[in-house]
Amino acid sequence: MNDTQMIGEAKAPDESKLVGSDRVLAVLKELAKYPDGVGLEEMTRVIGSPKPTVHRALGALRRAGLADQDPRGRYVLGDEFLRMAFAHHEVRPDHVRVHPVLEVLATRFGETAHYAVLDGSEVVYRAKVDPPTGAVRLTSTVGGRNPAHATAVGKLLLSYELDTREAVEAWLGDRTPARPTPRTRCTASELHAELVLARERGYAVDDQECEVGVNCLAVPVHATSPSAPSGAVSVSALAYRTPLPVLVDAVGEIRRLLGPLG
Repeated sequence: MNDTQMIGEAKAPDESKLVGSDRVLAVLKELAKYPDGVGLEEMTRVIGSPKPTVHRALGALRRAGLADQDPRGRYVLGDEFLRMAFAHHEVRPDHVRVHPVLEVLATRFGETAHYAVLDGSEVVYRAKVDPPTGAVRLTSTVGGRNPAHATAVGKLLLSYELDTREAVEAWLGDRTPARPTPRTRCTASELHAELVLARERGYAVDDQECEVGVNCLAVPVHATSPSAPSGAVSVSALAYRTPLPVLVDAVGEIRRLLGPLG
C-alpha cells in the first residue's frame, strides 16, 4: 500500500481508525518483549496480521522514534520510547505507584498498610490504606512523622545507610532518642544490632516499639533504583489481632505482592 492509500485510511470511519491504532499499539507492546530485537517474519507470526500491515505499524513506530532497527535489521524499542518511559518513571510520585499494593495488603491482612520514606531522624508517611473492615484503626496520617529508630520502616531504611556501629553512633550524635514505649531500642548497640538483622533478613520489624499494642513489618520498595530503596512498605497491625509472627511468616507473600517494586 502506498502513502496515498495510507492517507486515505486516516480519513476512514472512527472504527477503522481505532482498529489501526490498536494494531500499532499491539506491535509496540509485543516489541517490548524482545530486548535483543525481533524480525518482521516473527513479529508477523506473533501478531497474527498480514506482513504489510505489521510492516506499516513498525514504520509508524519508527517515524515516531518509538521503534528502531539494529544493524541486523531486527526491530527494537526506539530511543524516544526509552526516553519517555524513563522520564515518566523519574517524575511519577512513587507513592502513587505503591498505592495499589497498599490496598491489596490492607485487604489481605485486615490491617493498615503504609508507604514511608526516611527524612533525617524521622520517617514520613507518604501513603496509608486502612483495612476495608474493622472498628479499630491506627491514628497515623499521610504526612505524619515518627522517629525512625522506633519504626520498622525507619530501621529498614537506616540499615541501608548505617552499616557500622560507628555510623550509628554518629547518626545518634548527642541527642537523646525518643522512647515512645518501654520496648524502643534507643542505644547505639541496640540499634546497630537491629540494623544488622534488617540487612541480613531483608525486612525489619517493630515489636510494639513505636506504639503499645501495635506491631509492624516493613520491606523495601525499589521504585527508582534496584540497589537503594526509595522507601518502605509496611503492614502495621494491632498485636492482639495480628501477632508479629503472622506478619513475619507472610514476608515472602508481601514481597511477591510488591512485584517489580520489591
